[in-house]
Amino acid sequence: MPTIVLCRPLHASGMALLEARHDVTVRQLVRPSPGELAAAVSGAQAVLVGLEVVDEALLDRAPELKVVSRFGVGYDTVDIPACTRRGVVVGVTNGGNDLAVAEHTMMLLLAVARRAIEMDASVRAGAWMIREGRPMGELAGRTVLVIGYGRIGTRVARFCAAFGMRVMAADGHIPVTDIAAALPEVDVLTLHCPLSDTTHHLINRELLDLMKPTAWLINAARGPLVDEAALVAALRSGKLEAAGLDVQMREPPDPANPLLQLKNVVLSPHNAAAPIECYEKMSVRAAKNMLELFDSVLDPGYVVNPETLPNRRNI
Repeated sequence: MPTIVLCRPLHASGMALLEARHDVTVRQLVRPSPGELAAAVSGAQAVLVGLEVVDEALLDRAPELKVVSRFGVGYDTVDIPACTRRGVVVGVTNGGNDLAVAEHTMMLLLAVARRAIEMDASVRAGAWMIREGRPMGELAGRTVLVIGYGRIGTRVARFCAAFGMRVMAADGHIPVTDIAAALPEVDVLTLHCPLSDTTHHLINRELLDLMKPTAWLINAARGPLVDEAALVAALRSGKLEAAGLDVQMREPPDPANPLLQLKNVVLSPHNAAAPIECYEKMSVRAAKNMLELFDSVLDPGYVVNPETLPNRRNI
C-alpha cells in the first residue's frame, strides 16, 4: 500500500480525497525539520511539500519515491534534474493560486500608492492626518512593467489595465524584450517570474539605477529575484520611492533586516496564496497530483518533468 507523507495540513476538501482512498496510507507532518522529513520519506511513495527542500540527499533516503507534489507553482526548492534522473514526478498546483496572488499584488500596489500602513498607524497613534513624507498617488495613468507573463502575470496585467494603467509586459499588451531599455519609463515594476539560476538577482543595482526616483517595486514571486542590499540602498537614498514585498531573501527575515525599518516599504509574510479559497484549490490539486500519479492518469499540465510520467508514451 503506497504511503503519502504530508509536510503541511491540507484543506478538508483535499484531505477528503486522500481519506476516501483505502489503498493509501497518509502520514501527517507539520513543518518538519530536514532530519524529520528524511526519516519520514524512507519507504514512502509520495510526499507533499511546501517550501521544504527536496535534493539529492533527501532522494537518497527515499528510494521508493514516485512523486513530489509541491503545494504551489514554484519549484525552486526541488532539484528537478535529480528527480528526473530517478524517475520521480514533480507535480505543481497550476491554476490554484493565480487569482489569489494577483489580488495580493494589487493589494500591495494600492497599499504603496496610498501609504496605507503609515496612515493606519497614524490614526491609531492619534495623529489623524500625517502630511509629511512622500505623496500618495493614483494608479491610473501610471506605466507598469510586468515581468513574468504567465498565469499570475497575465491576471495582474488585466487588473492593472482595469485601473487605467499603461501595461508593459513580455508577450502581451505593450511588448517588452529589453527590460533595461524599458525601465526609465516605468512607474511600477512587478515581478511574477520563477526563481532560477538565470533570474537570481534579476533586479540588481544596475537596473534599479535605471528606474525613476518616483517608481515602485512590487515582488510577490520570490525574494532572491531582487538584490536585497541594492533595494535597501535605493529605497534609503531616494533612487526608488517605495516597495511592496510579499517575499524576502530570508524567510522569516532577520529582525535586523533594514527593510523592516523603512516606512516606504509594505511587507507581508509570503502569504499571497493564503486566502481560504486558494488554500482549498491548492489542497485539492496537490492531493490529486499524487493520487492521479498512482492511477496513471496525471495530466502532464500539472507536471514539471512530464518525461517521468509512467504514461508518457501516451502524451
